[in-house]
Amino acid sequence: MIIAGAGPAGCSTALSLRNAGLSVALLDKAIFPRDKICGDALSVDVINQLPKLSETLRLSFQSVEDKVASHGVRIFSPDSRSIDIPFIHNENHQPGYICKRKTFDDVLVKEVKKVHSLTVIENCEVMDACVSQEEARVITSTGTYIGKLIIGAEGAQSVIAKKLMPRKIDRNHYSAGLRVYYGNVKGFHTDHYIELYFLKDILPGYLWIFPLPGGQANVGIGMLSSEVASKKVNLQQTLQQLITSHPLLQERFRDAVPLETVKGFGLPLGSVKKKISGNRFLLTGDSASLIDPFTGEGIGNAIRSGRIAGKHAMDCFQSNQFSDAFNIAYDKRIYASMQPEFLVSSTLQKLCRYPMLFNTIVKKANRSELIHKALIDALANVEDKKWLLKPSFYYHLLFA
Repeated sequence: MIIAGAGPAGCSTALSLRNAGLSVALLDKAIFPRDKICGDALSVDVINQLPKLSETLRLSFQSVEDKVASHGVRIFSPDSRSIDIPFIHNENHQPGYICKRKTFDDVLVKEVKKVHSLTVIENCEVMDACVSQEEARVITSTGTYIGKLIIGAEGAQSVIAKKLMPRKIDRNHYSAGLRVYYGNVKGFHTDHYIELYFLKDILPGYLWIFPLPGGQANVGIGMLSSEVASKKVNLQQTLQQLITSHPLLQERFRDAVPLETVKGFGLPLGSVKKKISGNRFLLTGDSASLIDPFTGEGIGNAIRSGRIAGKHAMDCFQSNQFSDAFNIAYDKRIYASMQPEFLVSSTLQKLCRYPMLFNTIVKKANRSELIHKALIDALANVEDKKWLLKPSFYYHLLFA
């Protein structure tokens, strides 16, 4: 079996197959450790999934020093009010973390390399892919690999997806983002809260600041591609202008130093269902457009989709069924797991178009313990989050 891409989705798939008795090749164009353009925030959901892949993986990540434990999120509304929402921890009081993808992904790859049946092939760029009734082929910079099933896990620019499931980018369901590492950013929460700024000029997107070890910070901006195009937004100029002149940010960045040039990336959002499998192939993670439409977070769903892909792959081999019709079951499993949260997040994304409503929610949540608790619960549980979809909530919020 062939897995293209050794990020969270690909490694998750591979580790899910560690005891399946299959011969698995995990291909990646990079040599690890390598940089990956990302916000670097690992949610509590991500951390809780690690032991489901491997207890030694959990311990390996626990031993990583180059990470910061984050215990909540600070959200800024368009009128510059803020609200702190602590993470609800599980019984082990597990926080989230900010850890550079260069470090996190390397931990994943090293875990895969420990498994005899899993072969990691680095410096191996996927160039093309094709399938037939009998086999699947992946053509790379180092040769052709043949197997019974391909897992596409290379991220937003997946060659597997482009070759086997070609479709145009829909800007209404795609986000443009920029990231730059800074040193000497001041004023972080003592519990290293991640910060999201929903500022009027970039709605329905946001600016983020995430604290990193060594006095560094991951700073970035994300905005719907359709809005970037229609408003002719220059994201790099907008990011620079906000951190140097916005009242909430200018003092904190007065002595800050960029540690790299600005890096751009695209995020295919899960705000619309897509076909993510076919004859002898499955798509996972960002390759399958499984990024949260509201937060832009994709690592948790990448790992989860990899676990589901691994289970479905075992079903394929046990029944010797790899057809398009058989793989529809994979699509159903993915969306049964993720669609409820995508629906809520898509609605929240649309509500961000109304700054006055956003301002009111933050203002009243700061005054009402009941509303504040509801937001805390919603951050932790998709079922609790569904009350945000009810018109009655906004009626009582605005008029009660």
